[in-house]
Amino acid sequence: MLIPIKSNQITKLIPAVGTGSQFKYALGNPRKILQRVIVSSIGGFISLIIFSSIGDQTNNFWLLLCVVFFLYIIWGPIIESSRKNLQLRKYKFFSLFDGYVSDIYKTEKIESSREQSNRQGRLELIEKKRNWLVLELEDEDGYLGKLTFPMENKHSQIRVGSNIRCLLTSDNRNFDRDFYLTDAWLPEINLWVGEYPYLLRPAFEEICYIYISR
Repeated sequence: MLIPIKSNQITKLIPAVGTGSQFKYALGNPRKILQRVIVSSIGGFISLIIFSSIGDQTNNFWLLLCVVFFLYIIWGPIIESSRKNLQLRKYKFFSLFDGYVSDIYKTEKIESSREQSNRQGRLELIEKKRNWLVLELEDEDGYLGKLTFPMENKHSQIRVGSNIRCLLTSDNRNFDRDFYLTDAWLPEINLWVGEYPYLLRPAFEEICYIYISR
């Protein structure tokens, strides 16, 4: 079942500025964090050196740039998560999807790859893989689409037939093509799933209660 959501309610569901959980996602894995630290350190130290060696009117500019670089590890993920939110909010139409899980299966995705020499001195491609869970979603009108996300132990609770709710966005009023699924809530087991936490969860659960449970 698709239930249209008024556009003025989207601001309550998808924040303009990244939340704590969105910041954590945007911060990334240790490799991505290290890259941010390197950029922050190099840019900050170069700006600091220039600031220390220049004594003209541009002094304040280089000091500000130094501070900006050193704080990149903080504001970088905030900007990234806020941009993702705004990209979703730009869609014209939004609907609440209330359906069920019609199928569950696992797949593997390559997270990173690198070349490494073996004992014979030959280069080998080393791939780091991770299991992802795929949920196929349906409602009384038929198949909707797939929701994929990194697999964790808590996801073993999910069963075929489990009720699932999420937000559907599109520039097409009928939502029959070019639509996007947000993270989703399984109310029967009170479990949230999805790759990126777009939705403000208490607000979404409240809207589900208003539109579906009434």
